[in-house]
Amino acid sequence: MGIHIWGLHNNALKEELLEQGFVSIGWDELGDLRALARRREAIKAELARLHPEDSAGRISTHAGVVYRFAHVMEPGDLVVAPYRPDSTINIGRISGEYYYESDAPLHRHRRPVEWLKTGVARNEFSQSALYELGSAVTLFSVRRHQQEILAVFEGDRVTTPQAQPVADVTDSDEPTPEMPNAARIEQATGDFVLEAVSKEITPAEFESLTADVLRALGYRARVTPYSRDGGVDVIAHKDPLGVEPPQIMVQCKQIIGSVTVPDVQQLVGAGWGSSLLFVTTGSFTRDAQIIERQNARLRLIGGSEFAALVIANYEKLPEKWRKVVPLRPVMAVDTSAE
Repeated sequence: MGIHIWGLHNNALKEELLEQGFVSIGWDELGDLRALARRREAIKAELARLHPEDSAGRISTHAGVVYRFAHVMEPGDLVVAPYRPDSTINIGRISGEYYYESDAPLHRHRRPVEWLKTGVARNEFSQSALYELGSAVTLFSVRRHQQEILAVFEGDRVTTPQAQPVADVTDSDEPTPEMPNAARIEQATGDFVLEAVSKEITPAEFESLTADVLRALGYRARVTPYSRDGGVDVIAHKDPLGVEPPQIMVQCKQIIGSVTVPDVQQLVGAGWGSSLLFVTTGSFTRDAQIIERQNARLRLIGGSEFAALVIANYEKLPEKWRKVVPLRPVMAVDTSAE
């Protein structure tokens, strides 16, 4: 049997997952799962008792997630966890058995994890892999993109990901691929935009696109002469002449990967007391994010947030960018009210 890779979504907890080294799921009302029989049917029965209003299908899906987390996951398995606060992806290794954190305010079902690679930019993965990782199910087996995930984890680049057989885990409650609802379509669209601005335009064009996004937001913006010295790439302001404060000094970095502390410090040093904006197609290391928290003048915008700005201001952008990123409005299933 090869390495088993799990995808796991946790939108309830944030920094504590990384700082304390664990992964978790909800359904706290079940109590310590070690007190229930080690069978999926026992979890189903308890969920049905606690939630009589839920459908049999919903109960079955939730029981499958809980059962896999407590009894199928094993130490040594890899877990790939999209991280909502900065729209990056974290990769870790399960390092212990299930435990119940009774004193925690929420998400008491937990497993210890050794985080191996954190803050991975979404544009390091193919759109197909991101779509699989965007599953609406809380915990699921990664079946089609194991090789690609391992390559990203090991620092390699794969241009044509190939499927790798998943470890054999029989689970009749793990659903087939879900309907592409509004949330998944929104995420897939953002990933498409991010891939386009990461790979389909030049670094100089990325600077021009950033300036156009700022103009769409109501700023006046001008691009400085292009160079590779990592200095100020765009200057934005509200007044017509650009002489009234605040001026915004913008650095643009088109990369696949993470922006590090020296890059951010370079912008801070070049800012002359102005407001500062660092825009990248990648992500920022945790240490770089600490600099932002310590500097009220500094704002960091990673790839996923920049893609969201492109989408939100799409109709205001010049046609040349709309050709690079062709989009059209659609109606989609909204499951947020469920």
